[in-house]
Amino acid sequence: MWRKAVLVALLALGMGYLYHTDPELPARVLNYVSESLPQMEQSGSSEPRPPVLEEAIARAWETLITAPARRWARVAVGVNACVDVVVSGVGLLQALALEPGSGRDHGVLHSKEDLKEAFIHYMGKGAAAERFFSDKEVFQRIARAAAEYPGAQVLLCGPVGPKLHDMLDEQIIVPPESLQEMDEFHLILEYKSGEQWGSSRAPQANRFILSHDVSNGEMSTLETFVASLEEFQPDLVVLSGLHMMEGMGRDLWEERLKEAVVAISDVRNEVPIHLELASMTDRDYMNRILQEQVLPIVNSIGLNEQELLFLTQSGGGPHADLASWDGIPDVGRVSDILLWVLEQHGRADPESEADLTRIHFHTLAYHILATVDGHWGNQEAAVSAGARVASSQACGLQAVDVTKVVLRAPLNFYSSFSEPRKSLTVDPTRPVTVWRRGNVSFHLTPVLVCKQPLRTVGLGDAISAEGLLFSEVTPQPEL
Repeated sequence: MWRKAVLVALLALGMGYLYHTDPELPARVLNYVSESLPQMEQSGSSEPRPPVLEEAIARAWETLITAPARRWARVAVGVNACVDVVVSGVGLLQALALEPGSGRDHGVLHSKEDLKEAFIHYMGKGAAAERFFSDKEVFQRIARAAAEYPGAQVLLCGPVGPKLHDMLDEQIIVPPESLQEMDEFHLILEYKSGEQWGSSRAPQANRFILSHDVSNGEMSTLETFVASLEEFQPDLVVLSGLHMMEGMGRDLWEERLKEAVVAISDVRNEVPIHLELASMTDRDYMNRILQEQVLPIVNSIGLNEQELLFLTQSGGGPHADLASWDGIPDVGRVSDILLWVLEQHGRADPESEADLTRIHFHTLAYHILATVDGHWGNQEAAVSAGARVASSQACGLQAVDVTKVVLRAPLNFYSSFSEPRKSLTVDPTRPVTVWRRGNVSFHLTPVLVCKQPLRTVGLGDAISAEGLLFSEVTPQPEL
């Protein structure tokens, strides 16, 4: 106990003075602390370590997160709108009289048994997933059980029904053509870190989403959305919902995806488009999005570790033979895949006709912004803002509470999984590590992971939104 107290006291007292004598020393001291404190805890002390690193990072974020010189004044968001019903996943499955068993993935859910197997499969990995439920009547019975489950919460998360319309802020403009008589409901089955059902135990908190959402699945309001942009005149367009089309079957998505590309192409060239990806299982569908149609015509994408791995598996990119991530995704591998996407399907090559120049990658322990040089600014602030909102929102707070979070990101890593590669470190006093590969810049910051998360749904959207809020487009010379 006294060794920890002395170490923390010396660190607080000496950090300012030592910086003037050796500017690199604070980072080395903090790295030593990160290695030493876990050893002290393992030696028999039951006291948790003081949040030295977490406090250093949280303080540094407040300095790093500065507003861009040019802010977005008008943002158009479409086309995936629904009402989310958030419940305990295990509790709901028990209420449906389902017994624990073995897990198995299903691309589309056809029954309660499929739901149980898919939930157990992803709960055991601690991974997020979303699936379409094909049987409307069975889904409605599950939805009624969810709505009656004690403690169910409704969260606003396209097509706007009466309940969703009532929940919208008056400043949010809804085109009359996108109003419909019935709401689309998505069921969010959450689980906590360490929660167990049968032999399945969740290594971290997350959620499994299911829906029978035909309106969003058909992207029925996309043309209405794009048509309304001429009058609205946005500075930024944010799109989501492509993953919903996958559950409609190949006959629908093959034709509808072509129509979606035509509609998206009608957005004015000077207006940047951000696309938020989500969980998918059909490699042909993802490959079509990646190579032939969608990614080349958007400027920015947001995605998590599951979506990034599925993307490279579908397109035959780096580390495509990796079946799944083993714990925290290796930074070098992630860096390789991000670079491949921007080089092969983006505008890393100045001669490319693709528009993609920005990827916001987020996983539990860290975030990376990868951008083609000369197209985006204020990225230290943007990646820090995304990490900060992940830390606070997961804990249900407005600001980061360092006593409720823990650092899990590696402080030492490589810029690539293979040679040539650079050895890199995170300095907790300036917690954004920057490196370049060709003309692509990478900005990485750790996430302070909430120890007892109160919310997992919507975190990816919040991260991307906050990152975009602090990002700035660099005007390009006219050709």
